[in-house]
Amino acid sequence: MDNRAEIRDFLTSRRGKITPAQAGLPDFGARRRVSGLRREEVAMLAGVSIDYYTRLERGNLSGVSDSVLEALARALHLDEAERAHLLDLARTANATVSTVRGRRRTTSTVRPGVQLLLDAMTLAPAYVRNGRLDVLAANALGRAVFAPLFQNSSGTPNMARFIFLEPSAQEFYIDWEELAADVVALLRGEAGRDPYDRKLTDLIGELSTRSDLFRTWWAAHDVRLHRAGVKRLHHPEVGDLTLGYESMDLTADTGLRLNAYHAAPGTPEYDSLQLLASWNARLANELDR
Repeated sequence: MDNRAEIRDFLTSRRGKITPAQAGLPDFGARRRVSGLRREEVAMLAGVSIDYYTRLERGNLSGVSDSVLEALARALHLDEAERAHLLDLARTANATVSTVRGRRRTTSTVRPGVQLLLDAMTLAPAYVRNGRLDVLAANALGRAVFAPLFQNSSGTPNMARFIFLEPSAQEFYIDWEELAADVVALLRGEAGRDPYDRKLTDLIGELSTRSDLFRTWWAAHDVRLHRAGVKRLHHPEVGDLTLGYESMDLTADTGLRLNAYHAAPGTPEYDSLQLLASWNARLANELDR
């Protein structure tokens, strides 16, 4: 990834999203040539000179203090995910390639203890993914609930490839467009954290080449957090499922997250999960005979 280009495009895109009214600036009704704030307005809000802000927006964050970055985040009304992304871009601008790669190396395997934990979650579909959205491990119910993802992958399943390149994904994910936008934002955030990950760069190149929608959304430079929420699925065996989910870092394994899904007892979704778990147990018993 070109760090200067990433910084330039991110700051420009965020500046274009903020209106003078949102920034607390007077709007005299005059026609504006820019959709958002002007550079001089951002500079004033951040407490820096226009020349200094212009340097930043051209992609040069080397030597920028944390206080200036925080002021810039406030001026642009960055949310938590956007602020973290800006700080990641700044860290890369002030580090060598070896320092960045040493700070964060994407993991491609899970420890046996993590798999044991997954397997113990018998009524909660769960899987572990890395920052590239490779699904590295899952429990039996996770494989059953997300069967289309696993069935359409010849190697390690990748959620981004499945969502953008497999037509069946649009039937499986009821809110496909919203989820697809989240996937792009997650990959954009990961690119800021680990810009020298060759496999990530290759994945983004592949998706940009094969999906016009991915390429369009990638250019928007949106980033988001993905901690908890609701997923609506159309399962090929048990029909529609509305499941809550929690996503959490595995702190002992840099870059890995555990996603676990749940349904309240007594709901149709809970009954469907029990049914899938029962089918899986019966199939496993038959295979063991």
